[in-house]
Amino acid sequence: MNQINTSPIRELTLRGIIIGALITVVFTASNVYLGLKVGLTFSSAIPAAVISMAVLRLFSKSNILENNMVQTQASAAGTLSSIIFILPGLLMIGYWHSFPFWQTLLICSAGGMLGVVFSIPLRHAMVVKSTLPYPEGVAAAEILKAGSNDYIDENDQLVSHRDHAADDTDNGFRDILFGGFIAAIVSFATNGLRVLADGASYWFTQGRAIFQLPIGFSLALLSAGYLIGIAAGVAILIGSLIAWGVAIPILSASMDVPEGSSLASFAMGLWKNEVRFIGAGTLAIAAIWTLLTLIKPIIEGMKTSLRAMSKGNNSDVILRTELDLSPKIVLLISVVMFLVLIGTFYSFVSDSDLPQVTAWGLVLGSVIFAFVIGFLVAAACGYMAGLVGSSASPISGIGIIAITVVSLLLLAMGELNGMLASEKGTNFAIALAIFTTSAVLAIATIANDNLQDLKTGYLVKATPWRQQVALLIGCVVGAAVISPVLELLYNAYGFTGATPRPDMDLNQVLAAPQATLMTTIAKGIFSHKLEWTMINIGLGIGAAAIIIDIILAKKGSKFRIPALAIGMGIYLPPAINAPLIIGSVLSWLVFSAVKKQAKAQNQDFRTMYKPVERKGALIASGLIVGESLVGVALAVLIVISISNGGSDAPLAITSWLEPIIGSSGVVEQLLGLVVFVAICVIFVKRVLGAVKVR
Repeated sequence: MNQINTSPIRELTLRGIIIGALITVVFTASNVYLGLKVGLTFSSAIPAAVISMAVLRLFSKSNILENNMVQTQASAAGTLSSIIFILPGLLMIGYWHSFPFWQTLLICSAGGMLGVVFSIPLRHAMVVKSTLPYPEGVAAAEILKAGSNDYIDENDQLVSHRDHAADDTDNGFRDILFGGFIAAIVSFATNGLRVLADGASYWFTQGRAIFQLPIGFSLALLSAGYLIGIAAGVAILIGSLIAWGVAIPILSASMDVPEGSSLASFAMGLWKNEVRFIGAGTLAIAAIWTLLTLIKPIIEGMKTSLRAMSKGNNSDVILRTELDLSPKIVLLISVVMFLVLIGTFYSFVSDSDLPQVTAWGLVLGSVIFAFVIGFLVAAACGYMAGLVGSSASPISGIGIIAITVVSLLLLAMGELNGMLASEKGTNFAIALAIFTTSAVLAIATIANDNLQDLKTGYLVKATPWRQQVALLIGCVVGAAVISPVLELLYNAYGFTGATPRPDMDLNQVLAAPQATLMTTIAKGIFSHKLEWTMINIGLGIGAAAIIIDIILAKKGSKFRIPALAIGMGIYLPPAINAPLIIGSVLSWLVFSAVKKQAKAQNQDFRTMYKPVERKGALIASGLIVGESLVGVALAVLIVISISNGGSDAPLAITSWLEPIIGSSGVVEQLLGLVVFVAICVIFVKRVLGAVKVR
């Protein structure tokens, strides 16, 4: 009989699960708000690790492995929030008028749990034997090591070390609170009191061509730009210049601005209805190229990992750190989740009044598509997360590919069975395409995060199967949070193309850029009116970017041009791109300043930069969480106000100040700019304060 080398060290504990669930609620809500507002989410692994260490220190016998389990659970749920990249589309087409709790819970949790089990066979090859960098996973492990009073030695024993670890944890927690406090105040002044503007734009013409100089003041976006780094920031800038420095001027130069329309509304209409599809094409080809480059390593990795999972059949001892969930349990979870998806999709399709044979055919076809494509995407996303990190992984591109393929398949099926003969049937087909893509994205997002967490666990010598259980728990908890938060934000702010009340402030509507884009693609395919010309231009731009990036890579250049980031620069609004770019420039300035100081003092750069990198990541995470949580809190106040007959801006004081400052908004824009610049300066100075000077 095989023996298993186990450890008495506490890892997956009840208190850890409860703490992880509470952190999960915070980060899931934050990510849902941020994703709907700007189309980006952030990796919650690092801040979750710091918060976990700060809280668990209050309890006896906590250790590095228990902390790792908490951050594993919380990061999984925070990542699952990327489902909002597609799910709001069901409200945008009018198929849903709210977010049904059980359908939303089941599609998110079943997809997320499949994302966990699909990526388990890849752990050995992609984590243990791979040279992939896993940036967030390695960073989270370093934070756990630096902030813990113990570590696991070569004999699998818990060993105490370094008395200053508690101070490191306290400092890290203070950094998160510092960022969160500043962002909360600014967000409250901007979105609550309305005394600060959230951005400013200067529009001008050259001939008939329209140009724009935009800037956004979002601290969450500034932080996201800081975290993605200068290469992605430059690529986003290139994409933004393609859209607003080339495409919009060319299109606008051939037209007259309609009477009664402003330059801004006319140009934004051109961007939304035409230019944005260039970004969609760029994102699509970049994602396809990434998948093609991963086919060989994914197949080889799966073969290696499956051999490793079955080694217990011919080995006397299995190390604790090599124990994954068994193939039988993986198969059982997969079957159960397949059945859950069958039931969820049938519940969704049953509202369509289709004949039973047609309905069941669509259910089985959709679930099999989500299952098969989800498995392939899980492998690809796991590899991409290891290569560029979870935050930079092209989930949007995966979603664009999935919605296009499933829409084309349903279009073919619908023309055969007569489903598209009526407007109601066509709208249902679009809704089913969105719902199916939601399942694929749920699988993709968790697979994108799972291997990152397993890399952290590998570095701190955690037990893989316990981490995988924590990931499964995180999926369920996160899925339970997503529906109520979506419902709250929808009723408070509304989404682009879907507002619960006709008299809403359109400046406060959440853009939901990915959901808007994917819904538009699906509607375009079924109506045969998709902007293929613009998509083809985007495909060409993406292909050119890929070729240039390959050439730069072969020459060993440190500067790269990721095509996915260029695509994002084209299809995200310019007011969102601007703070992202500024944040990436700040990261470069910090990097350069530390490098210059290390050279002047003849010190090792990496040693000097590591605490700076950690501090920057923690403050940036705090800024993101602070702004996002205030957005959610204000949503609660708005819903309460509206339900009692009040306005959708219950805290706004700008109307009181209009006799003094006027109603043009210039004063609010200037104040917003001053505050934004001041915080940029404070941020850089505080981050550079972590430099260790001899």
